[in-house]
Amino acid sequence: MNPALETSVAAEINRLHEQAKSCSFQSRRALTGALSAAWQAGQLLLAEKKRVRQSMGPGAWLLWLEANFKGTARTAQRYMRLAQSVADVAFLQGMSLRQAYARLGIATEPKGSGQRRLRHRLPAHLVLANRLVRALRRKPGQSSEEQAEAYRRDLRALYDKLRQWFDSPAGVPAANFPPRSGSYIP
Repeated sequence: MNPALETSVAAEINRLHEQAKSCSFQSRRALTGALSAAWQAGQLLLAEKKRVRQSMGPGAWLLWLEANFKGTARTAQRYMRLAQSVADVAFLQGMSLRQAYARLGIATEPKGSGQRRLRHRLPAHLVLANRLVRALRRKPGQSSEEQAEAYRRDLRALYDKLRQWFDSPAGVPAANFPPRSGSYIP
């Protein structure tokens, strides 16, 4: 074989070897960064969940999450489980998020295209309340008459749901609510 060709092949092999080492180092650093960011996000989510539940009640957490977190509720749950499971993220250094979740027994969704829906559903009154909040935040684009009709429809459904609770002895205990002073029919 030609000595010049051998030298250029050896040089290319060594260049690719250096590139592989560099990419491997960057990959390990990226994995550590992803784990650290997920763990820190989990710590913050846990603190915020506690604050939201204390100030607004347990049903408000998913609404807060939907309004403020750009990821899915399932991702937030995994971040919080990660933060609860390890005191120091260095314990998992060099692992991908998926590998760390597997080691800690945190369930993950299979890889695939499209979003998967959560299996649980929010209670109807929370869904309606969330729709009302979104409607109130909506920018003016509809005529006021169309918007007023949409509000009436949503408020009526919410009123009917809440009325069942107040009128039913098997519903929510009356001790949790102030006494009624009169009846309101929208």
